[in-house]
Amino acid sequence: MERIEHRACFGGWQDVYRHASETLGCGMNIAVYLPPQAATQKLPVLYWLSGLTCTEQNFITKAGAQRYAAEHGIILVAPDTSPRGDDVADAEGYDLGKGAGFYVNATRAPWSTHYRMYDYVVSELPALIEAHFPASAARAISGHSMGGHGALIAALKNPGRYRSVSAFSPIVAPSQVPWGEKAFAAYLGDDRQAWKAWDATELVAAAPEKLPLLIDQGDADEFLASQLKPERLRDASAAAGHPLQLRLRPGYDHSYYFISSFIGEHIAHHAAALRSPARAYKEDASSKSV
Repeated sequence: MERIEHRACFGGWQDVYRHASETLGCGMNIAVYLPPQAATQKLPVLYWLSGLTCTEQNFITKAGAQRYAAEHGIILVAPDTSPRGDDVADAEGYDLGKGAGFYVNATRAPWSTHYRMYDYVVSELPALIEAHFPASAARAISGHSMGGHGALIAALKNPGRYRSVSAFSPIVAPSQVPWGEKAFAAYLGDDRQAWKAWDATELVAAAPEKLPLLIDQGDADEFLASQLKPERLRDASAAAGHPLQLRLRPGYDHSYYFISSFIGEHIAHHAAALRSPARAYKEDASSKSV
């Protein structure tokens, strides 16, 4: 873990680290905000997954999340959105390849060599954070757009791993919209049945842990009708009896102006869950992640 950025921020430190990822087979950047409380105690961690075209920088420079993390005593961790490097496969356009990892484990060449963002986020990243920082095993996860999709599937596929989950403008049904169809066909192949393992609207139907979902969505979002379709997750959650709070925010779009307006509420939501005792969850053969 090599620290490449170090800036004082709200009494703590906004750092960026670089490390060699075994999962992805390349170097990766991770933004880590350590609030002032981290100087004396272990703290819970909120993992943030960013959207298409983003790096670790977008969230830490635009969301204004550090002030709330400092108030609540939460470490913020924001990884990059895809593997990077000269030998990493890429494609023309913003919605496939570098910057567009979609938080899945690719099974199709050439993507399968490096594009295993799901395993990276769920397994390698928290292991690194808990080994190198004053981080407890109390975890929450959130994200925006493609990253909102990543946060939802990580929570739904891993009962007991996260205390809470939220999302801004998530792609809730990637197997049913153009962004997801393009990425899934490339990364996973043409079997649409296999895509369902990476789709929140499919996963919520059989999720063994009813972890409440919190979603904020702007009603002026330019991608609302074509790519996001939150009503599909609303309907699937209602059918499954899975708790979902879907808040449609009048006038807000898909940008970080939207995220920065409500990030404080999301961090407060996660802080409350992270302070509570861990939920008892018994995993058996019928309740393992997909």
